[in-house]
Amino acid sequence: MVRPAVVAVLILLVAGCAANQQQAAQGTAGVTDTTVKVGGVLTKTSASGYSTKDAEIGAKARFERANAAGGVHGRKIEFVGAEDDNQDAAKGDAAAKKLVQKDGVFALVPVHAPNFGGAAFLESQGVPWFGWATGPQWCGTKTGFGYNGCLAPKPGSGSQTWWGRQMADLLGGADGKTVYVQTSDSSGSKYGGTTISQSFVAAGFKLVGLSSALPAAAPPPDWLPYVNKIMTSNGGKAPDIVVSIIAGTKFNVGLYTALKKAGYTGVLSDATSYDAAILKDPATAAAMEGVIAAPMFEPFESQDPAIDQLRKDVEKVAPGQPLTQHVAIGYWAADIFLKVLEQTGKDLTREKFLATANGGFTYENPGFGRIEYPKDHSEPNGCGALVKLTAGAYTVAKNMKCFDNVPLK
Repeated sequence: MVRPAVVAVLILLVAGCAANQQQAAQGTAGVTDTTVKVGGVLTKTSASGYSTKDAEIGAKARFERANAAGGVHGRKIEFVGAEDDNQDAAKGDAAAKKLVQKDGVFALVPVHAPNFGGAAFLESQGVPWFGWATGPQWCGTKTGFGYNGCLAPKPGSGSQTWWGRQMADLLGGADGKTVYVQTSDSSGSKYGGTTISQSFVAAGFKLVGLSSALPAAAPPPDWLPYVNKIMTSNGGKAPDIVVSIIAGTKFNVGLYTALKKAGYTGVLSDATSYDAAILKDPATAAAMEGVIAAPMFEPFESQDPAIDQLRKDVEKVAPGQPLTQHVAIGYWAADIFLKVLEQTGKDLTREKFLATANGGFTYENPGFGRIEYPKDHSEPNGCGALVKLTAGAYTVAKNMKCFDNVPLK
């Protein structure tokens, strides 16, 4: 015989499950009258040593400031932290499913993983996700929101020119100057090589080489074949600029060290070397000396009030935390998510949130430039800065600026 008390408990459990299922079906999963639950997916650890773990601190810092101000429409952000995908697409897919199906998040913030594999699942479920849109899996979706747009546009869509134009301004013009672009054989790196090559061509540089021959999993044991190809790419001579589109400091240290040993004296540039961790190791800092990094946000050395606020927010949640590119990406992804949340209003569902975000949403901030959806689901926002490592310290070479895109060929 089943006791009445047990029956009552079972009824409550069934009712609770039914309510959760109904809530999910109505797109209000992760939302209560007082909270909005979010979590992220990052590459915290990987075989290559590449890590985006600091993005979790950046997002937390921005969410904590929002919560201290009372939240958004009376709801505070319940941040459950970030899962680690180990730079593995299958693990990223599993992490996204865990966050949605088990943890019950409303959205994924931040997503910062070069080989993120959860895009198809999130799109099919109508779950918003915000982060750094470095690969093609972000582009053309209705749910994936890159803080700086889509960095892997399809042919015919807008493609960024800011990196090439900023470099041309820094070097006093592009006339007569050559560039070689080196990527790895990962999909994200190859896409980046295509778009960034065109950025430099649009600015007036001559492209003398684009190679995706580097293995993506780990640096090669012998850099000589790659260096020899670069050093003779400009009609038997070295190019004026070498641009590296490779995820990981170990790769860039190996490439730059080998190039300098071969006598290269031109400009070295990449998108990942603006990293305080580099300064902690003398050998790494020496290898990166003179490198011009290209962050897609206003540098931390800037005196802009938006950057001052970021510094204060990060220090409050993580005293002594070095400011890294990944901190900024997490912070600005969270900032844009909060802006969409604010504009959606008190009556919050995923459907209404996505309708707001994809209904002509525009937002400008000195920290990252400008963003516009749905346009920037298919092209980058066109904004970035340049930072140079000189004598063991970063200096602002070019403050962040936005440029018009051009159609990708």
